[in-house]
Amino acid sequence: MEDQLGALGLVLNAIVLWTTKYIDAAVAQLHAEGREIRDEDIARLSPLKHRNLNLLGRYSFTASTPAVGALRPLRDPGAPELDEDDDGGQE
Repeated sequence: MEDQLGALGLVLNAIVLWTTKYIDAAVAQLHAEGREIRDEDIARLSPLKHRNLNLLGRYSFTASTPAVGALRPLRDPGAPELDEDDDGGQE
């Protein structure tokens, strides 16, 4: 049981780091596009508020291989398809 808990902690930390990197990339892209982002809005961002995190220890990953040292492209917010974290307003 302790080994499972330790492994879950490791996976959770890795996913939080991954999500944080993508949040940072999204904020940087918005700044580069000239959009204004208030500091109080950035202060409310959290990598723990996404569906890719769960405490059940069940994770699903879609395999993709970005270039070495690069992140996958960010989703276009104008695209019609939903992001994994978006449920279209349906809870």
